[in-house]
Amino acid sequence: MLKNTGSTSDSNKLLEKSTNNQYHNYRLSESQSNILKVISQNPGIRYKELARQTGFANGVLTYHLNILEQIGYTNKFRHNNITRYYPLNIPTHDLKIISHLRVHSEKDMILFILEHDFCSFSELVEYSKKAPSTISWHLKRLCQDGIVAVHSGEYNLYRIIDRKLVNRMLHKYKATATDKIINNFVDLAEEL
Repeated sequence: MLKNTGSTSDSNKLLEKSTNNQYHNYRLSESQSNILKVISQNPGIRYKELARQTGFANGVLTYHLNILEQIGYTNKFRHNNITRYYPLNIPTHDLKIISHLRVHSEKDMILFILEHDFCSFSELVEYSKKAPSTISWHLKRLCQDGIVAVHSGEYNLYRIIDRKLVNRMLHKYKATATDKIINNFVDLAEEL
């Protein structure tokens, strides 16, 4: 559970730019400040992990998240049927990359491709020790979101489109330990 370890003056500011008159001059409550702090420390956090870290019941957390989103402090981003929460200062394009980096299998594939510049489908299958259908599914998602490109020839080669951006995202946004556990569970479910 998140402990209040100091001043919430930064997040308790009056809202100057509110698009909804209902929230003009709205001050964040301590609960909202705590939620915002957890989201800022864990961009791309899932709802259940946010509930666990804040200790709020579902209804209470949903209520505060809705207010934070309406007044422009957070961004709820649904990608590949998973909803994640981000601070508003993260650019939209980065949200997709972070979402992929939060999926253990995809992050491993991205790291492998980065390390080798180009790699074949069979190299990814061999490296990951996953079923070819699983690798194909992840590659399709990475290609659709413009993170990985396919170069056709005698056989397909995969590469990261924007290496600098992906490297920056890897260093800036690291997965929490709980994300790793959840992703391991998701990986097991995919293999069934």
